[in-house]
Amino acid sequence: MGNKAKVMLYALSTCIWCRKTRALLDSLGVKYDYTYVDLLEGQARTDAEAEVEKHNPAGSYPTLLVGGKCIVGFKEDEIKEEFSNGGK
Repeated sequence: MGNKAKVMLYALSTCIWCRKTRALLDSLGVKYDYTYVDLLEGQARTDAEAEVEKHNPAGSYPTLLVGGKCIVGFKEDEIKEEFSNGGK
């Protein structure tokens, strides 16, 4: 059931750590959706920022949501563990 969790990455298009997180997810074969919050405008951006802050009050990036879990920042070991133990 763990591999069926929805995976969503909130990122910034200019953030190296966000790019590293995407590359790591790709290398692990994880299916995920992502949004570059800085490329959104108007209400879409406001909504995305509110969603990030709901899980990560600091509003920092990358913010990775895996089911009900939130991983903030590029935490390579934690991300690998999430998808090797519960995700595959």
